Amino acid sequence: MFRHILVPLDGSRMAEAALPAAAFISEEFNAVVTLIHVIERNAPSEVHGQTHLRNTDEATEYLRETALRAFPRGVKVDFHVHTTEVDNVAESIVDHADELHHDLIIMCSHGRGKALHLLFGSIAQKIISLGSLPVLITRPIGDGSIPEFSCRALLLPLDGNPDHEQSLPVSKELARTSGALLHLAVVIPGFGDLSGQGAVTSRFLPGTMSQILEMSVENAEEYLQNHVKEFGSQGIEAIAHVLRGDPAVVIDDSARKLQIDLIVMATHGKTGMDAFWQGSVSHKLSSRSRIPLLLVPVKKAES
Repeated sequence: MFRHILVPLDGSRMAEAALPAAAFISEEFNAVVTLIHVIERNAPSEVHGQTHLRNTDEATEYLRETALRAFPRGVKVDFHVHTTEVDNVAESIVDHADELHHDLIIMCSHGRGKALHLLFGSIAQKIISLGSLPVLITRPIGDGSIPEFSCRALLLPLDGNPDHEQSLPVSKELARTSGALLHLAVVIPGFGDLSGQGAVTSRFLPGTMSQILEMSVENAEEYLQNHVKEFGSQGIEAIAHVLRGDPAVVIDDSARKLQIDLIVMATHGKTGMDAFWQGSVSHKLSSRSRIPLLLVPVKKAES
């Protein structure tokens, strides 16, 4: 499934938080890794309080040294420096991913709030919106140190929409290859979590909305159990969870309680503050969660 991984690096230690995930997945899938640095026009002298790579020679030496120290023996690691200065680093990474035929990009987000939104808007979300390439987002530990990465437990949030089930094949392959336990989850909102027409209905017809939500719970349980049986028939251990509350909050809380190593989500690749599948779920989850997140772009059905 993953045969060629692209890892953008800027020279900072925070960006290197993507390396453990790249090392793990490359070894599990026998994938080739390409480390890339794009020379930015008028680049700052520092990034995240550390020296920023600003010329070809220092970038080449840095990537060469990183390739030697960050990956186990047997993993093929290439590196590439885009020597022509560019104004839009994110766009250049997208172009290279297409040209070099990668099938997964792994990168680090450098924080929360505005910094994280900038990353999602300018790099990860742009990659998703422009193509069909999965993007794995990792995060440094609070003190800036690099976290370990593993795939012992995966969380796959679903909502019953067939489009969003396009994350299932990736989750299945990751679980099978790494021997991970797969947690399938559907989140049913509570009264206080409803928005739009649902909120209006809950206010004026609370009894009706209560019945609708209870029916949604029953349908979700049946929906997830069908998937659990399907995975079980393929030798993959899976557990179903029907959760209640605000989707992003509940997903993050459950991921931490279940000691999840990776959350896998499908996305339509909308830009800016749009959600992966509804409302503000993606923004809320990405802003609050420290758990690695694998975004799988939804492919449009051929007409």
